[in-house]
Amino acid sequence: MNITAEQEKNLIIEILTKLEVPEENAIIVADVTVNADLKGFSSHGIGRFPQYITGLKIGTIQPRAEVTVEKESPATALLNGNHGFGHVVTYRGMEMAMKKARETGIGLVGINNSNHFGIAGYYSDMALRQDLVGIVIANTEPAVAPIGGKEPILGTNPLAIGIPSNGHYVSVDMATSASARGKLMEAKRRGEEIPENVALDEQGTPTIDPCAALKGSILPFGAHKGYALAFMIEIMAGPLVGAAYGKAVSGTANPEVNCTKGDLLAVIDPSKFVDPDHFKEEVDDFIAEVKSSPKIFIPGDMEVRNIKRFKKDGIPLDETLKYQLKDICQEYGVDWDDIVGS
Repeated sequence: MNITAEQEKNLIIEILTKLEVPEENAIIVADVTVNADLKGFSSHGIGRFPQYITGLKIGTIQPRAEVTVEKESPATALLNGNHGFGHVVTYRGMEMAMKKARETGIGLVGINNSNHFGIAGYYSDMALRQDLVGIVIANTEPAVAPIGGKEPILGTNPLAIGIPSNGHYVSVDMATSASARGKLMEAKRRGEEIPENVALDEQGTPTIDPCAALKGSILPFGAHKGYALAFMIEIMAGPLVGAAYGKAVSGTANPEVNCTKGDLLAVIDPSKFVDPDHFKEEVDDFIAEVKSSPKIFIPGDMEVRNIKRFKKDGIPLDETLKYQLKDICQEYGVDWDDIVGS
């Protein structure tokens, strides 16, 4: 079945408020989740929602956690999320990074003791909508083996960059692995195979079985290049921000243990370097040059296309996910039929 973005948002807010999540925070979680589904990142959209419910029930996600500032300077801050919703903690962190960038030219905010935050690109989008450059990196619990190894030590370690433009959505949001772990989890739930050249089983043998891949390791994208980038992100989103690293990272995929990963948010104010309007004009000029040949996409075009499609056709729910969500509704007294329909 398909649901509308509005139905998905209302469903998430209704369930979360039943679990004592403040409405303001529930709206943020819902907005990030719907944004992921509309862009086509279904592995990080409502398919992840049952994971969050488990975290709330067990206590690894604290519904009313307050973000605290551990260190701060005019351009930087280190935040402790106190195990609140990753979406809310990162949203607040990006708000702070943008404010600092306006004041000093750059804002750099590190985060620890947070949780899975959905898609990284949502937060870089916050910056580009304000004519700022946004950069988001994070580490995750081990899923990727170093080149030449078979034991997962690195995370899938996402990177997102958003750049303001007059006429285009300019954004990249990607894992540094050949596939996001969430896509493997989604394939497992749907009973589907994964593509070749994405993952290895526990013995280090290539596999297209998502169950075997989740027990084994995901390959880095671009061989040594993806591995090197993931390695650097592991350090900048781990030790640099007072978070865990390597095999000590937990909780991004398994909600039954505390999340120990870290995030690093960077915002640049172009006006502190050049005229901001001229900057956007030159961005658009470069895009026109790139698109001078037909059928060329820039980073962000696929998301724009997906948003149009899913707003028109609705967001698909597979049967397993549908019944997981209906069970959650029944458990917490939320009327599925009233919000979504039969």
